[in-house]
Amino acid sequence: MLETTHGELSRRERQIMDIVYQLGSASAADVRARLPQPPSYSAVRAMLRVLEDKGHVEHRQDGPRYMYEATVPVEAARRSAVDRLLRTFFDNSLGEAFATLLDAAPSKLSREELDRLADMIEQAKQEGR
Repeated sequence: MLETTHGELSRRERQIMDIVYQLGSASAADVRARLPQPPSYSAVRAMLRVLEDKGHVEHRQDGPRYMYEATVPVEAARRSAVDRLLRTFFDNSLGEAFATLLDAAPSKLSREELDRLADMIEQAKQEGR
């Protein structure tokens, strides 16, 4: 999502963006089917139009329906979200965020994931990051 307008998104708009990112491409009906306590179909279409006006999604015609896609690639949106998280809750400290994540879900990491993280940390040390 765009960094400059992310703060302008409502809770429902963020939910819609999450769905669009999860599906890659979504119609208003796809979005409505996945929303908690969904509003009317026309309300979903209106919110998608607002997100398009804000520059977060774009549409293409697929027969009689519009298919919406995010304008920012998922990797860039992911990095932007992590940057906001670090600034907001961890005073830009990646180490503090990492420690919190490890404490919050120690049993959710497999041995392979732990090894991968250890390798990434070692590589970062070697590169002087």
